Amino acid sequence: MNQVLPPASAILASLGQAAFVWDIASDQLVWSEHLAQVFPDIPPERLASGAEFSNLIEPQRSVRSEALVASPAAQSAEGAPYRIEYGVRASTSAPVQWIEETGCWFAGADGRPVRAQGIIRINNERHARDEQLVRLSQNDPLTGELNRTHLIASLAEIIEEAVRFRTNCAFLLIGIDHLARINDAFGFDVADAVISEVAGRIRARLRGGDVLGRFSGNKFGLVLKNCTVDDMNVAAERFLAAIRDEVVPTKSGPVSVTASIGAVAVPRYARSADEAINRAHESLDGSKSRRAGSFSVWRPNVERDAQRRVNIRVTDEIVTALNDRRITMAFEPVVDARGRNAAFYECLVRMEQHDGQVLLAPDIVPVAERLGLIRLVDHRVLELVVAELTASPHVQLSLNISPDTTMDPDWWTGIESLMRAHPGAGERLIVEITETVAIQDVDDVRGFVTRLKNFGSRIAIDDFGAGYTSFRNLRKLGVDIVKIDGAFVQNIARIPDDRAFVQTLIDLARRLNIKTVAEWVQDEEAAGMLRDWGCDYIQGRLIGLASSRRPWQPPAETVLPAAS
Repeated sequence: MNQVLPPASAILASLGQAAFVWDIASDQLVWSEHLAQVFPDIPPERLASGAEFSNLIEPQRSVRSEALVASPAAQSAEGAPYRIEYGVRASTSAPVQWIEETGCWFAGADGRPVRAQGIIRINNERHARDEQLVRLSQNDPLTGELNRTHLIASLAEIIEEAVRFRTNCAFLLIGIDHLARINDAFGFDVADAVISEVAGRIRARLRGGDVLGRFSGNKFGLVLKNCTVDDMNVAAERFLAAIRDEVVPTKSGPVSVTASIGAVAVPRYARSADEAINRAHESLDGSKSRRAGSFSVWRPNVERDAQRRVNIRVTDEIVTALNDRRITMAFEPVVDARGRNAAFYECLVRMEQHDGQVLLAPDIVPVAERLGLIRLVDHRVLELVVAELTASPHVQLSLNISPDTTMDPDWWTGIESLMRAHPGAGERLIVEITETVAIQDVDDVRGFVTRLKNFGSRIAIDDFGAGYTSFRNLRKLGVDIVKIDGAFVQNIARIPDDRAFVQTLIDLARRLNIKTVAEWVQDEEAAGMLRDWGCDYIQGRLIGLASSRRPWQPPAETVLPAAS
């Protein structure tokens, strides 16, 4: 059976393609037949010349001419190949058709293009895929807003533009309050629904030109262009009300949500993206610490800047002291309340400075905790304590560790290796943890306590009474010792309420077979009362404050010069 092939132009048209010849000298465009099937909405006269056709092209009308100039010069009769992509729109209201043009051009005697020929084809599907890939690379998959990388890039660009044209902008960090609680109570899918809803509420209240992106799990970054400080305040209250005033419907039921906002005026107080983010973060932290659902604007603060300079200096000093082995210990005796015999010694951290001055624990620990260095300090103190226990087989020592260290796997690795390397040291070690840690993470701390007890160590709760830990928690943790907060002990001889409180703590601890230590004992009257109430141990000014001398070692003999 003989089959008659359709014309080539018909085959091309059925594939969404058309062939052309472009006489560049006359600007005439000649197309294959059936062109109307490829461009059904474009009149033929608008496709008859290169100039008319270029008026339909976007985003860059000169893309076809420039492609010929940019491609390598024709070296043979076959011409010089080229390939370009562009959009064609029949009218401003019509959709864009994306075109892939492949062809070659031929040069005249002067080497310039005189003719081009090739094929165009409709390629909307590929362009749609490309657009989708771009969106996925730029946008957060949950909310559809910009992701962190492109949000920061947009912020940097807007700040640069604001500096150049001397305009005012603002950068806001909007943090959803207590999102972790929603996760725990309802599950991650409900939390995701809350995040999406909050993004939508913010988006609905933006002006044209404002930029919104998801900065992190529960935070959105927002750049408000052409925005004064007054505008920023009004906008922030509008966003907070939009999030707060209506519950978020979820599959698990309605969820009440609030958000807090930290903001900074740019470029007035932030001339880079990093500076804007850091200062907005600082303001957001201030908002959350003051009250959830509030708004705070960053402003210069002389005291804060001075404290930062101090922090930088102290950070450097602590790190240098750790490297130079200038972290040392002082030892404060804890004695039996009746016989005044030393029961153990509390090890307190000290830091020797280059000028010979010594910083005490209250000068070091709060700063080290705030700056994230306390784990390094605790590691070093642990090494020193184990070394002392190994060198003095009859002494018992206690050391304080910070809340962060209790859950630090590196600290556990260190203590386990030290205990295996120095058998018997763990049985004479007492580890003191603050009452705050015991309250907040009873289950986690119980695992911490159990592991220490496996080495034979004992556990003490420091500053007991300040946080009002229940005795049920003490029994659950398996605590061996409670150290009663000195703020209550120091006034027991004068203040009846403190006297009753301390006496009650001692009595309850004795019933649970937990030893008690009274801190900050200043005089014999207080010591006698504590002894009579059944307190096991006392420490403080009356007994002796911390000293770098090792009290369990005999004093070195003084060698007198020989008589002449």
